[in-house]
Amino acid sequence: MEPVVTVRAIKEAGTRIEPYVHRTPVFTSSAIDRACRARVYFKAENMQKVGAFKARGAVNAVFSITSEELLKTDGTRKGVITHSSGNHAAALAYAASCRGITAHVVMPENAPPVKKAAVAGYGAKITYCPSTQKDREQTMAAIMEETGAIFIHPYNNRRVIAGQGTAAMEMLEQVSSIDTVIAPVGGGGLLSGTALCVAGFKSSAKVYGAEPLAADDARRSFQAGKIIPVENPQTIADGLKTSLGELTFPVIYEHVTDIITVSEKAIIEAMRLVWERMKLVIEPSAAVPLAVLLNERGQVDGENIGVIISGGNIDLARLPWQ
Repeated sequence: MEPVVTVRAIKEAGTRIEPYVHRTPVFTSSAIDRACRARVYFKAENMQKVGAFKARGAVNAVFSITSEELLKTDGTRKGVITHSSGNHAAALAYAASCRGITAHVVMPENAPPVKKAAVAGYGAKITYCPSTQKDREQTMAAIMEETGAIFIHPYNNRRVIAGQGTAAMEMLEQVSSIDTVIAPVGGGGLLSGTALCVAGFKSSAKVYGAEPLAADDARRSFQAGKIIPVENPQTIADGLKTSLGELTFPVIYEHVTDIITVSEKAIIEAMRLVWERMKLVIEPSAAVPLAVLLNERGQVDGENIGVIISGGNIDLARLPWQ
């Protein structure tokens, strides 16, 4: 069976996106190493453009569209469109601005204010709708019909997956000794891209997914061998509420060792620990892998662990420990 994304596609994505994204640093903390009983290397995608790894996938997808595909019959250029409550929306708006095309974004009315402001700040044309999946899809379909905009799915898109895989590719270049990589999982774009990258560049390393217990559809899907859709999860990790996709699930099922869940309390504690010890601003979704490490510390004694900090977009007026 042809792979969803090849190692070559991840390498090409790295070259394609290089002018528009940061090569983010890797940080360590001796205090966190002691707490986890392992050497932990944090790939700081909270310092990425738009404050999240999502910039990688969006830029790769937008710049993979050919000039011919963008051209309308009247000689003007099409834009791109997505529905997203957060980081992918901002990432697509940023990528479209780099390409000089319009980004249309359908956002639920209850999206976090900080993420609404970010999307607007990158120049997207935003349409708000009720928060149900049906409303999002119907609203987006109407805009596509009117504008001809090209849909860029937040995670169930090969070019997006390849772009997300570049974060792990960089991390393996920066830290060659990594034994295990942990990434958060919602829709699975980051985890599947990470898993394919590790399988291609360092097959001896293991890959784990980290997920909130309150939104554990990925773990249940992984255990059942089929996609079990999410049902209105209530978690502080708002970026991890979506279900796995038909492209991301098979990759995760084949290449990921396990998906481990953690409580809301553990997520908040991990998030605060990173703030206090490393002075890094991270969002709840990004704290889930560290929460897993702290809970599973007896299983990783002495290992070199790569953790992808997925993003740092959080409303500073609504910190969970205030």
